[in-house]
Amino acid sequence: MAARAALRRRYWASVPARLRLLRAATVLLACALAVLMLVAGLIALGTWSSVAGHDAPRTTSAADLDLALNDMDAQAANLLLSNGDAGKGRLQTPYTKAVGFYGDARREIGHDLRTLAVAAQGSRTDEKTVESLTDGFAEYQELIGRALENDGHHGGKAGAVVDYRRATDLLRTQLLPAARALVASNNAAFDTEYSSARSGLGTERAVVLALGALLLAVLCGLQWYLSRRFGRTLNPGALAATVSTLLAVLLGTQLLSASAEQLRVARHDAFDSVVALSRARAIAYDANADESRYLLDPQRRGQYADAFLAKSQQLYGLKGATLTTYDSELATTWQAYETDHHDLRFTGQFRRELDNVTFPGERAAAEKTVQTYAVYQRDDRKIRALLAAGKEQEAVEFCMGWEPGTSNAHFGAWMTALDKVAGINRAHFTSSVDAGRSTVGGLLPWTAGLLLAAVVLTALGLRPRLAEFR
Repeated sequence: MAARAALRRRYWASVPARLRLLRAATVLLACALAVLMLVAGLIALGTWSSVAGHDAPRTTSAADLDLALNDMDAQAANLLLSNGDAGKGRLQTPYTKAVGFYGDARREIGHDLRTLAVAAQGSRTDEKTVESLTDGFAEYQELIGRALENDGHHGGKAGAVVDYRRATDLLRTQLLPAARALVASNNAAFDTEYSSARSGLGTERAVVLALGALLLAVLCGLQWYLSRRFGRTLNPGALAATVSTLLAVLLGTQLLSASAEQLRVARHDAFDSVVALSRARAIAYDANADESRYLLDPQRRGQYADAFLAKSQQLYGLKGATLTTYDSELATTWQAYETDHHDLRFTGQFRRELDNVTFPGERAAAEKTVQTYAVYQRDDRKIRALLAAGKEQEAVEFCMGWEPGTSNAHFGAWMTALDKVAGINRAHFTSSVDAGRSTVGGLLPWTAGLLLAAVVLTALGLRPRLAEFR
C-alpha cells in the first residue's frame, strides 16, 4: 500500500506529474494513430496495385482467351467455307479477312496462355487448367492445320470438314469449358480480395475514429485541467493541437471512406460490367461461328442451329423462344424495357449490363448494343431462309460478306457498339484506380503531418506551465 501511494504521488498527485502524464498520453495516442494511418495507407496502395496489376488483368486475360478461341474456330470455319474447291471459286475478300483474323486470334491465344500461366502460380487448380488448355490448344491447332491442308487439295472439302468437326468438338468439350472456368475462378478470386480489402478499410476507419475520439478527449481534458489549475481560459498550444487532431481524424476518415468507395466503383460499377460484356463478346463470336458451321457442315445443321439459339438466350434470354419466334419476342420485350427499365421479361448478359448502368453515356451505348444485336439476329434468319430456299451460295455470300447490309457488316456494327460500352466501363475502372491511389497519396501526408503537429503543439503549450515548477 505504501509503494502504491508513493507511485501515485510521483506520477499523478503533483501538477507537473499530471501534466507530464497527459502529455505522454497525447504523444502515445497521436503516434498510434499516425502509425495506423501509415499502415492503412500502405495497405490501400498495395490493394490498388494488386487490383490494377494482377486481379483485373488475369480475369480479362481469361475472358480474352475465351473470345480468341471462339474467334479462331470461327475463322477456321470461314476459311473452309470461303475457299471453294482448293481455291477455285474462292470468295476472295472473306477468305483474305479470315486468314488475317485467324492469325490474330492464334497469337492472342498464345499471349493469353502465357499471361494466365504466370497468374495461376500458387493455385494448383488453375495451374492444371492452364496446362490442360496449353496441351489441348496444341492438339486443336494440329486438327485445324490438317483440315486446312486437306482443303487445299482438289476434292478435299469432305475430309477437311471431318477434321474441322473433330477440332470444334475439342474446342466445345475441353477448351472453352476450361477457359470459362478460369474466368470464373479469377473473377471469384478478385471478388474475395475486394471483399477482404473493403472489410479491412471499414475496420481501420472504426479504429481511427475510436483512437481519434480518445485523443481528442485527452486533449480536451488537458485543456480543461490547464484552465482550471492555472486560471486561464484557453491554452493556445493545446487548442491548436486539438484542432490539428480533429483535422487529422477527419482527413484520415475521408481517406479510408473514399478508398472504400472508389474500390466499390472499380469492382462493382465498372468491372462487373467489363466481365459481363467480355463474356457477351465471347458468346457472340461463338454464335457467329455457329452460323459458319451451320453452312459448312450439313450433317450437323440441327445441332448448330440449337447451339446458336442457346447462345442467343445467354445474351438476351427469352423464355420458351425458338428461332422462329425469337425476333418478334425480342422486339416486344425490348419495347417494354424502353418504356420501363425495370421490366424483367428478358435475362442474360445484356440484362446484367443494363441493370448495372452507372456512368454517363453508358445506358445509351448499352441500348445501342441491343439494337444492333437485333439487326444481327434478323440476318441470321435470312441466312437460314436462303439456305432453305436452295440458295446456298447466296446464303454463304450474305453470311460472310463485308459489304454494307451483309451479316458480317452488321456483326461488326454490333461488336463496335459492345466495345463502346466496355470501353466506358474500362475507362471508369482505370479512373477509379487512379483516384484511389491519388487519394492515399494526397491525404496521407497531411494526416501524418497534422498528428505530428499535434504532438509538437502539445509540448509547446505545456512547456511554459511546466517551467513554472522548476
